[in-house]
Amino acid sequence: MSKKHKDKPTDEAAGADAPAETPEQPAAAVVEATSISQDEPQPKRGRMKTKEYEKELAKLNIELVKLQEWIRTKGLKVVIIFEGRDAAGKGGAIKTITAPLNPRVARVVALPAPTEREKTQWYFQRYVSHLPAGGELVLFDRSWYNRAGVELVMGFCTEDEYREFLRSCPEFERMLVRSGIILIKYWFSVSDDEQENRFRARMEDPTKRWKLSPMDLESRSRWVEYSKAKDAMFASTDIKQAPWYVVRSDDKKRARLNVIHHLLSLIPYEDLTPEPIQLPPRQADNGYVRPPITDQTFVPEVY
Repeated sequence: MSKKHKDKPTDEAAGADAPAETPEQPAAAVVEATSISQDEPQPKRGRMKTKEYEKELAKLNIELVKLQEWIRTKGLKVVIIFEGRDAAGKGGAIKTITAPLNPRVARVVALPAPTEREKTQWYFQRYVSHLPAGGELVLFDRSWYNRAGVELVMGFCTEDEYREFLRSCPEFERMLVRSGIILIKYWFSVSDDEQENRFRARMEDPTKRWKLSPMDLESRSRWVEYSKAKDAMFASTDIKQAPWYVVRSDDKKRARLNVIHHLLSLIPYEDLTPEPIQLPPRQADNGYVRPPITDQTFVPEVY
């Protein structure tokens, strides 16, 4: 089975490429695809039932494995960027995508804060080393877009560094695309109310509390600042060679399925599933004697 590209967005749909000299263009230049840029309440729909979700996910998992084999066999280089609000569901979507895949083909990059040495490097340098070789798929759980979001809002970069990022990022991404990398960028949009619900759930669940950092909590008090930063980022970096795709993520199950379905539509692939394998008979013992079981140390069977 093959998948076809959906029609590529026109300049008007994806946003005309921002001139390198004018990164300070107003947020009003944000394209139609970002109409929910302020993360307003999303369309009211019933939550997807788990049974329905698992049924659809099982079908998509088969296609993901086919896509993986196509990437590996044809030597494609694929980068997928996941950005969005805190608690918007990026991590869950990444785990869902990679669950059926071979970690030698598909790997996740989630970098910590830069070291003092990395702060002196060219900004994109620490990300370049994680780009894929032929036959690899790399999923960035946050990316170089930190500079246009958290670094700007929290004051971790200077105004000049921020402006330089808006100028250079589109050219950097065009360079990646020209080199043969398939670059796909997703923005996960979550409403104010839903984000608050997820934050509270994390606060109450000791197994999820580690997900809440002081930076996450600070983002609540800087909601509008983050919205403005996101709008300006889209205005400069929503280029036709690498457009932003917005994912409504108030319903995590629907968001995960929608992302996978959309991803499969972007990369044409064919079914390279290996032929059925026949299991050979086990080798005969031929006089082999196992050592005493008391010579081995076993994990206690507590359960």
